[in-house]
Amino acid sequence: MSNRAVFLDRDGTLNEDPGYLGDAEKVVLFPHAGEVLSRLKNEFGYLLIVVSNQSGIGRGKITVEQVDAVNARINLLLKEFKVSISKFYYCPHHPDEGCSCRKPLPGMIEQAVMEFDIDPSKSFIIGDSINDIKCGKAAGVKQILVLSGQGGEAFSILQNENNIPTFVAENFLEAGKFIIKEI
Repeated sequence: MSNRAVFLDRDGTLNEDPGYLGDAEKVVLFPHAGEVLSRLKNEFGYLLIVVSNQSGIGRGKITVEQVDAVNARINLLLKEFKVSISKFYYCPHHPDEGCSCRKPLPGMIEQAVMEFDIDPSKSFIIGDSINDIKCGKAAGVKQILVLSGQGGEAFSILQNENNIPTFVAENFLEAGKFIIKEI
């Protein structure tokens, strides 16, 4: 039996994005993220998997250790809600490197699908950027654009491209409600 997952962009979707987040003490989860993730995992059995472009590593602005510390801090903050991220995937490459893991390419999702036996047709991605939505479409998962982070700007561009996501959510709580309603 295949698993189902909610793939999550990190900065701008799950937590505030100050730009090249390298200080774990500056992690601030968006309102309702903890409660929503707890329900999705604990009540509905979704795997929670972060897929995040972290080009700051390739640009020399942050280190792998800093990204790992930020990810650990996210799980520490989520502990209060009795939930944790199943796995964090991130692309450390500079956009010019042409790797297969950088969103909008679906490499990180494809890796998770194989590793965790995930059924993409029963899964979602929540993100705030054009790359998140395009990645979700390429991987065959339903896409939810949250209007936090870059989401508002991304939505108008996606509309102009006639590349509409499955759902557009005002915030993380609305995204979670959509997934629960779709089950």
